[in-house]
Amino acid sequence: MTQTADSAGAREVLLEVNNIEVIYNHVILVLKGISLSVPKGGITALLGGNGAGKTTTLKAISNLLNSERGEVTKGSILYRGQSVADLSPSELVRRGVIQVMEGRHCFEHLTVEENLYTGAFTRTDGRPAIQTDLDMVYQYFPRLKDRRKSQAGYTSGGEQQMCAIGRALMSRPETVLLDEPSMGLAPQLVEEIFCIVRDLNEKEGVSFLLAEQNTNVALRFAGYGYILENGRVVMDGPASDLRENPDVKEFYLGMSEQGRKSYRDVRSYRRRKRWLS
Repeated sequence: MTQTADSAGAREVLLEVNNIEVIYNHVILVLKGISLSVPKGGITALLGGNGAGKTTTLKAISNLLNSERGEVTKGSILYRGQSVADLSPSELVRRGVIQVMEGRHCFEHLTVEENLYTGAFTRTDGRPAIQTDLDMVYQYFPRLKDRRKSQAGYTSGGEQQMCAIGRALMSRPETVLLDEPSMGLAPQLVEEIFCIVRDLNEKEGVSFLLAEQNTNVALRFAGYGYILENGRVVMDGPASDLRENPDVKEFYLGMSEQGRKSYRDVRSYRRRKRWLS
């Protein structure tokens, strides 16, 4: 089933992706009928292995496909009930939707604080309001305040991920599309960043759609999840249900009725037969 306002506790649905297909270079079909929704005030996880279509889904929503010769050829993407197909990425940011790219992508030659200020380039509410939000970012990421005068390229991977999220927050987003926040980070840093995401969701009301390979940590912090394989949604449901699902335990959490199991020991055709039949 696909998440609705009713299944999300009667919360307003902000983002709706309806049966979209994405093609690269006019011939390569990457997404094959993806549908999902993100409720206001929720954390929704987009799960799956490398190449499942998670990043492409986020880029389809944020209208960043054109730079990679990709296009949405079928279906629709709605934000607050209105199509976003004709909006530029910067216009979408003004509507309240921003993507934090996989791999962090800070401006390496700028300081951490200068990077954060670039996130406010679409705003017109004046310097005092921007300063207030900078202070808020430093409250959630005190490490960035300590490194605010350092060139971003000389900070650690975890600090760069924090900088990328902080820069997105400076646009005052309603919804953040967060791509692989755990990539390349130590488990302790991953836990720290996900705790901050949860705090931003609960205290600031920011909604998140996060694409993540680390299913275990994502399902602990998300309220709802979608599992992608080969460009299709093969399973979705409340995160608590997915954590207890035997297939998810076996194929993504490394657990089975016989105990912990290596993903490499599982034949992919069994997974497809179970979930796609």
